[in-house]
Amino acid sequence: MEKWFNQIICGDNVEVMRQMPDNCIDLTVTSPPYDNLRTYNGFSFDFEGVAKELYRITKDGGVVVWVVGDATIDGSETGTSFRQALYFKEIGFNLHDTMIYKKSKIVPIDSRTAKRYAGEFEYMFIFTKGKISFCNYIKIPTKHGGKKAVGYQRSADGSLRLDRKEKNQDHIVADTKIKGNVWEYASTSHKYHPAPFPEQLVNDHIISWSNEGDIILDPMCGSGTTCKMAYLNKRNFIGIDISEEYINDICIPRLNSYGWQQKENINIGGKIK
Repeated sequence: MEKWFNQIICGDNVEVMRQMPDNCIDLTVTSPPYDNLRTYNGFSFDFEGVAKELYRITKDGGVVVWVVGDATIDGSETGTSFRQALYFKEIGFNLHDTMIYKKSKIVPIDSRTAKRYAGEFEYMFIFTKGKISFCNYIKIPTKHGGKKAVGYQRSADGSLRLDRKEKNQDHIVADTKIKGNVWEYASTSHKYHPAPFPEQLVNDHIISWSNEGDIILDPMCGSGTTCKMAYLNKRNFIGIDISEEYINDICIPRLNSYGWQQKENINIGGKIK
């Protein structure tokens, strides 16, 4: 495994993962092609094969972050995201959380023909192999941090009443609280890649579900965002992509600009220039 650390591998992701040992990956962060994007720069996508290999190579307590949305075809959403989530559960993963990636900027729709609201989110399914090992919570400022507040608890009838423990005792509101599971980011674009995801989105998942020195995988690394953010956060990364174009024109130059160098050319069903 060590020879693949901090490397980008050109090849079929299922074939590459089959050569990895069981229980070797701490965290996977990826966004697969789906629906009308299922042909990936001319290549096909074996979803079930990828899911099964991810289950085998993920460590006990490890996490897979699966960012996916649904296309609307002939007036109906495909439901691909739900089918994929259910399949992950079928093969043994726990659906630890269904998170939302909310896009701060959305593409306007033509109300004369669409007859629907503009889509502004994708799902971020958090799958775990067994019970999750830990979470490094991301925290955000509270609205009333540092102010005095009186404690309340909810009664059996649903009404709020003073908590007996807190009655006549003011307490200070904490300055921060754990972030909710709807995360908002500006969507990104790349002239060489159809659907890169935001760097901060990947960064926040890497921080949440891994520690320094852990092994981070992206089996469809595309523009290399997961690899870059793992590298910058002192994690070991393994990036896999079948497209030589994406690897040569985006991934490698992008990481080179941060001081990373490919140690050796690792070619499994593909080749690197």
